[in-house]
Amino acid sequence: MVHGVISLAQADDTPPPAEPAKSNSTVHVSNVQPGIVNDWLRSQSSSFAAWDLGGQFRARYEHPEYLGPVDFSATGGHSSDNRMLLRTFVHVGYDPTTWLNFYAEGRDSRGFWDEPNPNPDLDTIDLHQAFVQIGNPQLFPLIAKVGRQELSYGDERLIGISDWTNVRRTFDAAKLRYEVEGFRVDAFVSHPVIVWNDHFNESNDQDWFSGVYASTTKLIPWQESEVYFLSRNAGSGSPGFYGPSPDPQGATPRDIYTIGVHFRSLPGKLGGWDYNLEAAGQFGRFKEATAGAPASVAGRNLEQRAYAAVASVGYTWTNVLGNPRAGLEYLYSSGDGNPTDGKHETFDNPFPTNHRQFGLMDIFSWQNDQILRFMGSIKPTEALTVAADYRLIWLADTHDSFYTNKGARRGGLAPTAGAGYGINPNFNSYVGSEIDLVATYAFKGFASLQAGIGHFFVGDYVKSSLAGIGGTRDATFVYAQFTLNF
Repeated sequence: MVHGVISLAQADDTPPPAEPAKSNSTVHVSNVQPGIVNDWLRSQSSSFAAWDLGGQFRARYEHPEYLGPVDFSATGGHSSDNRMLLRTFVHVGYDPTTWLNFYAEGRDSRGFWDEPNPNPDLDTIDLHQAFVQIGNPQLFPLIAKVGRQELSYGDERLIGISDWTNVRRTFDAAKLRYEVEGFRVDAFVSHPVIVWNDHFNESNDQDWFSGVYASTTKLIPWQESEVYFLSRNAGSGSPGFYGPSPDPQGATPRDIYTIGVHFRSLPGKLGGWDYNLEAAGQFGRFKEATAGAPASVAGRNLEQRAYAAVASVGYTWTNVLGNPRAGLEYLYSSGDGNPTDGKHETFDNPFPTNHRQFGLMDIFSWQNDQILRFMGSIKPTEALTVAADYRLIWLADTHDSFYTNKGARRGGLAPTAGAGYGINPNFNSYVGSEIDLVATYAFKGFASLQAGIGHFFVGDYVKSSLAGIGGTRDATFVYAQFTLNF
């Protein structure tokens, strides 16, 4: 598997190297992974060589301030909360031959203390993955994988596992890969799995997510080049798909097609330099949700026309103690400049890992914003990584909404000048800035400790939006996390 160079500030959403979870960006000849349980069993008997038994336990304490029912509001909800999140994976895999693999994984996700109802962090004892994989690229270039599985591509800006969340994303999918040296292409069709605590999680059969994703290191020798075509087709029954009342899950009806390219430098090919470029465009149809929308656009079938892009560059001082790295990134995603013209120009971000890309406070998504990001990291010791990010955020178009990290609009669509988030075209587009600091200490690959703090400084857009409901406060988020892979 070829990895691009990405900021070490993403370590909070990137599992340690020894994690036994199956990656969708590579297909192993054997899926048996190293781990405490696997290593011990194989040391006892060679009969365990074909088995993969293990799991992961993660505990995280979080303390947010002025992030609640109305983010940054001085009077709009709890000023501070505390919560504890626990997540456990247990898996078993079996490779009876070099071209056949069976894999099943259970997950238990629990949340304690100040938690909402329904609770998106709670899903006790459920099936996370269960698939069969057929093929071995060393024998034949086609590999098939069918069943409940994770999908992860590129930098996970469009398709990711969302590992930071307490209930990681999964799909009921069928995937076919063609793989030869330096080139691979995946074709997949899937339904996203809907999480509902105390019920067996089923996939939304009204929501079809399909795609073709190709990658090569042969086109340009110092770069991994990717091209993709994605399709999301959600039917009229999707918004009311079963889920925890009063908030049923499922995308609104849409037929949105995304075509894009992704280029990232290969490690060590450009000395200390690295770069990352991605651009995507969308076309199709989007059905505007009726609830909360103004009468002029409620329920209309709109033409989808949207785009997004991101570019970053960094430099690592490999001959300096701690290998410090500095980087700069600019990101843009389109918004809807005219809500009455029959077009939906807000970029639709299907299944991303937003925490990895948009900061540890989980405020933003790749929708109607432009972000300038400064990155830095250093490794004082082999086991310790310290990373810092600073982001400046503007809305791409004030005629559109300020969107949450899950793609929902903050406070609905109606104009709410000085009385909450909405569409306020006369406001200054500057939302604010966020600074994050994360430290990660890894214990021999099987365990890690991580702590982070983020602070958001509210900008003119937020101040104007909340001026009529008690004003604003800067927000803070602190966490400490322990992860054990066994």
